[in-house]
Amino acid sequence: MSVIRSEQLVAKSIFLRLAQPEDAAFIHALRVDEHYNQFLSSVIGGAAEQRAWLEKYKAREQSGQEYYFIICRKDDASPIGTVRLYDFIAEKNSFCWGSWILNANKTASAALESALLVYKLAFLELGFERAHFDVRKGNSKVIDFHRKFGAVEVGQTADDILFNYEKTACLPVLEQYKKYLVA
Repeated sequence: MSVIRSEQLVAKSIFLRLAQPEDAAFIHALRVDEHYNQFLSSVIGGAAEQRAWLEKYKAREQSGQEYYFIICRKDDASPIGTVRLYDFIAEKNSFCWGSWILNANKTASAALESALLVYKLAFLELGFERAHFDVRKGNSKVIDFHRKFGAVEVGQTADDILFNYEKTACLPVLEQYKKYLVA
């Protein structure tokens, strides 16, 4: 897969920067916070284990296998969330994204902007043709968000709804919301 050209992606009120081992405490705190983790996989270990995971992840990032971002406010650069691109499937030219968490300090449009930046990066810079991802059943806000963008339900598991999202469906969305991608 392609290696991204920049370490920071900028939108109207937020930017994404590549996660570093030093972000372990922030990420761990988000993942164990009961306000944000209802629809996430469970966390094993503490901040030290999160840091060890991030240190191993950096090798995968360097080889273009996945990207983990910290979502930050533009006004004060404070971290407000995370998002990750992973599970790149070359033969399907598809990527998965998730680990999408935003805390209470998020900007009003942080969810929209972070999703737009993910799709802009994946489809326009990295050259993927589709996305595949799952959303926990019961996470109605996120399910509705993806459906509004044009994602198509392709199946279900006991816990999740499975979606595909084609680049051809996304390009008009990127155009419709381009004002949020103006740095």
